[in-house]
Amino acid sequence: MTDKLPPNLLALFAPRPPLRWVPPSDHAPEERRTANITGIAAFLPQLQEYKDTDNYTPTESWLQRKDRIKLEKKQRQEKLLKEGPLSYKPQEDPNIRGDAFKTLIVARLSYDATDQDLESEFGRFGPIERARLHSFLDEKPNKKKKKHRGYAFVVYEREKDMRGKQITPLIAHSLVE
Repeated sequence: MTDKLPPNLLALFAPRPPLRWVPPSDHAPEERRTANITGIAAFLPQLQEYKDTDNYTPTESWLQRKDRIKLEKKQRQEKLLKEGPLSYKPQEDPNIRGDAFKTLIVARLSYDATDQDLESEFGRFGPIERARLHSFLDEKPNKKKKKHRGYAFVVYEREKDMRGKQITPLIAHSLVE
């Protein structure tokens, strides 16, 4: 049936000429002209010498850095919790004025309250060394002006004047909004 095909299609099915014979490229070891082929074992002493003389310092990846910083922060916090109370000496702190055992903290004050109001209300319980409203340090423009933050510190001259006193609701009502 293929004999009825035109010659151009018959040429597609024609066999190709045979491949040219080439002698094998591998020769017997005694006939080779290249260097002897050996394994990697011959290079191990040289690799060991390089390893001994190399000053390689690995760099820290971002994940290792993140873990290191987290661990350092945890260690600093544990050290602060352990050593902080031992080194805390409020008597030697120059920023602290007055005695903490003589100080009364008053919160939720009206923004209309003043230092004189505090002294007059809390002066009934004993002599006051100092009464100070905690005020804003920096006023932002276009904001509603508040005279203070709404809490104060009242320092009595004697600790017994501050201890054991209960503020009557009348005093609290007059100072609180």
